[in-house]
Amino acid sequence: MSSGRTGEAKTQRFWPPGAATGVGSMPGADVSESAAVVFGELPDLPHLPELPARGLGADLVGRSAALLVDLAVEAVPSGYRVTTRPGRDHRRALDLLRWDVDAVTEAAESARPSVVKTQIAGPWTLAAEVELPRGHRVLTDHGALRDVTDSLVEGLAAHVAQLADRIGAQVVVQLDEPTLPAVLAGALSTPSGYGTVPAVPEPRARELLTTVIEGARAATGGPVLVHCCDHRPPVGLLHSAGADAISLDATLLSSAPGALLDEIGQAWDDDVTFLLGLVPGTAPATRPELRELARPAFDLVDRLGFARTTLAERAVPTPVCGLAGATQECARRALSLAGDLGKAFVEPIEGW
Repeated sequence: MSSGRTGEAKTQRFWPPGAATGVGSMPGADVSESAAVVFGELPDLPHLPELPARGLGADLVGRSAALLVDLAVEAVPSGYRVTTRPGRDHRRALDLLRWDVDAVTEAAESARPSVVKTQIAGPWTLAAEVELPRGHRVLTDHGALRDVTDSLVEGLAAHVAQLADRIGAQVVVQLDEPTLPAVLAGALSTPSGYGTVPAVPEPRARELLTTVIEGARAATGGPVLVHCCDHRPPVGLLHSAGADAISLDATLLSSAPGALLDEIGQAWDDDVTFLLGLVPGTAPATRPELRELARPAFDLVDRLGFARTTLAERAVPTPVCGLAGATQECARRALSLAGDLGKAFVEPIEGW
């Protein structure tokens, strides 16, 4: 299975061993507060926080659609729809993103990070969740799919350039593909609700994803991350499409089939970094111990036959998914625990 990664970007990482990060979303509506928490708890790999609780345009799809160049979307009862000209909904999404960049710029002034992560919807999730004027999903029209993808890549490059200029740090991109498994399985409904959209063949899915990964890599000069929180993420597809790092919920891997473990093992062997979701996104009944939280990571490398010491270089701990549904205190604690796990991977606690 070939990889789309080329040259130095295959192994180069812009974060140090022991770094931790968040998946993206944070609770509440105060982006300055969230940015301060993220940059305070995750100094080695902070991220641009997403605050979907603010409503229209602040969610993953609306936020990503705000980056589109020469295309716009509007809100409809079923979600978002392509429109001929930018309207109030599109302008609101742009304003929210602008305020978010302002907030992380301010947070970075004291933190002075060397790298910052930004997240956008991957091409298949965006094309699955945005409709054409007649109500069909963008992914059902080859021409529209290509237009939206090209527009996204162009807008992402401008977004990355702005972040790098404002923060003075290296930018890495995370593509969020929560809907990709449904796209591959043909599990998305048609506008009538009585049928499903045909499954997208893996080669076609890989080709389009590679296009965006390569575009993101060209914009940043660095590794590109792809996140999928599905219980059976398509790791082999993400790897072969050229992802330099793959983000998944490691707590779901205890019952993973052999085929998925083989895909993870092949990617690990090919120097792909894994962002491992290990910290609960909601407050547990009792305070978890670090060793307990690290257990899925230990079990994974044990099953794959790799030394646990490789976690320091090859794994980045994260919460299991976004933290939009958490309380402010729980979100802060989750990021703090992720940071503690990263340090523990580098300097294992006695008895690990």
